[in-house]
Amino acid sequence: MIDTNTTAQKTFIDEDFLLRSETARILYHDYAKEMPIIDYHCHLPPDQIAEDKQFENLTQIWLYGDHYKWRAMRANGIDEKFCTGNAGDWEKFEQWAATVPYTMRNPLYHWTHLELLRYFDVDIILNKDTAREIYDECSAKLKQKDFSVRSLLKRMNVKVICTTDDPTDSLQYHQQIQDSGFDIKVLPTFRPDKAMLLIDSPTDFQEYLNKLFQVAGVSNGSTYEDLLAALKNRHDFFAEMGGRLSDHGLEHIYASFDEAAARTALAETLSGKTSSAELRTAFKSVLLYDLAKMDHSKEWAQQFHLGALRNNNSRMLNKLGPDTGWDSIGDYSQAQALSKFLNKLDSTDQLAKTVLYNLNPGDNEVLATMTGNFNDGTIPGKMQFGSGWWFLDQKDGMEKQMNALSNIGLLSRFVGMLTDSRSFLSYPRHEYFRRILCNLIGTDVENGELPKDIPWLGKLVQDISYYNAKNYFGF
Repeated sequence: MIDTNTTAQKTFIDEDFLLRSETARILYHDYAKEMPIIDYHCHLPPDQIAEDKQFENLTQIWLYGDHYKWRAMRANGIDEKFCTGNAGDWEKFEQWAATVPYTMRNPLYHWTHLELLRYFDVDIILNKDTAREIYDECSAKLKQKDFSVRSLLKRMNVKVICTTDDPTDSLQYHQQIQDSGFDIKVLPTFRPDKAMLLIDSPTDFQEYLNKLFQVAGVSNGSTYEDLLAALKNRHDFFAEMGGRLSDHGLEHIYASFDEAAARTALAETLSGKTSSAELRTAFKSVLLYDLAKMDHSKEWAQQFHLGALRNNNSRMLNKLGPDTGWDSIGDYSQAQALSKFLNKLDSTDQLAKTVLYNLNPGDNEVLATMTGNFNDGTIPGKMQFGSGWWFLDQKDGMEKQMNALSNIGLLSRFVGMLTDSRSFLSYPRHEYFRRILCNLIGTDVENGELPKDIPWLGKLVQDISYYNAKNYFGF
């Protein structure tokens, strides 16, 4: 057990962390703190939940696959072998611990110490001097049964997890989880990006479609109708497995609805030819539109994550592959195509519940105003301006997102936070969000900008923390 009375410095995280007023403290401690968690968008691996994985040490659960930490380590001059390379687990952790003091004012500094405290009761600052004792204690705890993956999820009071899954996925691990009687819902989310975006690479696209057709039972598929039938087959299967959401990670929305051009693009690509950019855009537009109609038919919610400029470093992409920390914010034009796409769906009353996320903070007001164009009174908050995502899921980014939503829409109907994470130690991000939310509202009360109606404000923060998502997604 780490002795916090030694020379090691205790963390700065006390019970009132980030809560700068009495009202904020009341709202958080009496209303938000104990709310369950619905993680309606994440990238947790369902196989590890199905198998109730037991991690061998802190590096494996905390550093493997975490490109946030890798980016910080690289910026701190740490060699790649300690990030994604062949260094040992202790050596990797040692380098991360040496980096942590340099992450001050980066959200990683807060997340790191929140996670150590909430999962492992470690209340000291992580640095090169405390690294060994923290690593040894946390790694020893991870070997205990009550630190298995499922136990960690229960520890954080998680009720629903929505993973992110390709249409070709068998969902065997979701089935295994359901059959086991696990009392946390683990549901698939339909992510059909490859069926659209791989058309830019004919060989990869052909390989993907062959797999999709095989899984969907579409023999000798070659037409647009075959592709749509295969995707509908998988969409239906995801619904049978409890799926309630789709998700799309796009640079921007596609809205060039030329069906003849879309079919031409598909035929040319399947013949091995690279179609023109104009034809490929038509294909992506038409398919995205048809997928959105599928979502509406099942009363799903569709999510659009917009604005990432991915794989900027071609040298490291070739060496390490995607999702290893070489992406950034893009500056794409969003409003016009998004308006055209949503309007086409709305014009035939086929616009599903929609959550829009932007990666460029300059688009906050664009997306906040766009949601207001298509709320139709059928359900509260049908069109959602989603929480701060990726580079924006930090204090400043979350405050700006909530301020834009408050100024232009209804913060009270917001479905709140998600993890968007591959880590089983990321759930304190919900606490982080709730503290920021309560502090934002508390500050308004203390400034005389809102009445000190604690029961109503308490209801509001509970709704944003849990109930809005529960009702919106139909869990």
